[in-house]
Amino acid sequence: MLVSSTGKAERMIGMESEIKIGQQFEFAIHADKGFRQKAVVTRVLSNREEGIGPEADYYIAVWIEARTLSEQPKALVFVLANDGNVYLDGEGVDIIVDLAA
Repeated sequence: MLVSSTGKAERMIGMESEIKIGQQFEFAIHADKGFRQKAVVTRVLSNREEGIGPEADYYIAVWIEARTLSEQPKALVFVLANDGNVYLDGEGVDIIVDLAA
């Protein structure tokens, strides 16, 4: 789920346009309760740009490529699904963005 920095859950519809290249955000993997990491968006891709056929449009809204903001950056690929959830390596995550920035 995408969450604003105010803590309010945001509807995903139209949110992909709020995610911009170079934008910093925090993410929290549901299984790692209370642990957040920071990352920066490097690319935002549609299913076609990701090389996936139109059947994926029923499930996936957009792909977000990012890298962690750590001493040794790690490449990440988040999937914003049409069910309103966000996934990283198949695990549910929350993305926390500052929409005012």
